[in-house]
Amino acid sequence: MNFKQLTITLGTIIVKVVVAYFIIINVAKYAATAYDFGFRIFTEEPMTGQPGITYNVTITEETTPKQVANALEEYGLIRNQNLFYAQYMVSEYKDKFVPGNYDLNTSMTAEEMMAVMSPGADEEEAEE
Repeated sequence: MNFKQLTITLGTIIVKVVVAYFIIINVAKYAATAYDFGFRIFTEEPMTGQPGITYNVTITEETTPKQVANALEEYGLIRNQNLFYAQYMVSEYKDKFVPGNYDLNTSMTAEEMMAVMSPGADEEEAEE
């Protein structure tokens, strides 16, 4: 093997190691982010402890769950609207929001808020 071939081989190895390093670092970073988000779907704490601050939230026939999540984040009732929407999508309250005015408190969990905005959903589950 001459010097030119040795240099090309070493250069190729160095490039492969650097590319592999960046791939591994990015995969680890995104895996940690995905794990954290998934963990928070089921364990997210309320914004504050008792007594908290109560806000009145109105849901109309046209209000989408994403709009509800956006409003809750704007009021400071939740930390992240995307997280709330994911919680909604995997909850028993999916497609069960009822139009109306609801008093929600910063000391409530997302699931407690969904239960308030879905009156009657618990009775439907019990009947089945």
